[in-house]
Amino acid sequence: MQAQQPPLIWIDDDQEFPSPQQAWAATSPAPGLVCAGRTLSAHQVQKAYRQGIFPWFSAGQPVLWWCPDPRMVLKPNDFKISNSLRKTIRRFAKDARCQIRVDSAFKDVIRACACSPRPGQDGTWIVPDMIETYCELHVQGLAHSVEIWIEEQLVGGLYCVAIGKAVFGESMFHRQTDASKIALSALVALCRAQGVVQIDCQQETNHLAAFGAHPIPRSDFLQIVHAEREREALDWDFLPLYWADITN
Repeated sequence: MQAQQPPLIWIDDDQEFPSPQQAWAATSPAPGLVCAGRTLSAHQVQKAYRQGIFPWFSAGQPVLWWCPDPRMVLKPNDFKISNSLRKTIRRFAKDARCQIRVDSAFKDVIRACACSPRPGQDGTWIVPDMIETYCELHVQGLAHSVEIWIEEQLVGGLYCVAIGKAVFGESMFHRQTDASKIALSALVALCRAQGVVQIDCQQETNHLAAFGAHPIPRSDFLQIVHAEREREALDWDFLPLYWADITN
């Protein structure tokens, strides 16, 4: 028998989010759905992330807010890379034409991610309202891009949200082989160096699992978020010495 759809909670920008623990269950039509709204603001998104909730919706849909159970996370100390990628990163780090830059081209990164749908998706969830809102979060120092530059060309990268030392991964793109993997490795190296406990991956994918990401109970995830959001914010300068812990 198909599970009965629970009532959908609607919120306005000035309203508090329901508890993530009230999200739709795994047997529902939309597991992990917390509530819906009609607008997306930077203030609202910041409130959501502080509670472990994130927006995810497509064009023509209302703003949908999610907190799935279990939650996919990547713990920096559990990060795994192949020998071939390790060699690629070593070459990249030694090549004067190659650079890791942080926050130098945030809008370019998020736009490139919007043009790179996730596997199995025909379109993108990074709609124009999402781009505008996350660019505002970037100006506020809460959204960041890790960028791969080769010969002054942006060839890959990712963007994320960080509140204190609670880090929430969003999306990646690449224009050259392994560029997004190098960006992810750089984010992990930066997080390792500064004691980040986990990087939120939102939903389970085989791609992230190959790097050591794994699902944990939502209650454990939220407990970590509530502690890490109160810690001192990360320093987003990427230092070349960070590579040593990844490539050795």
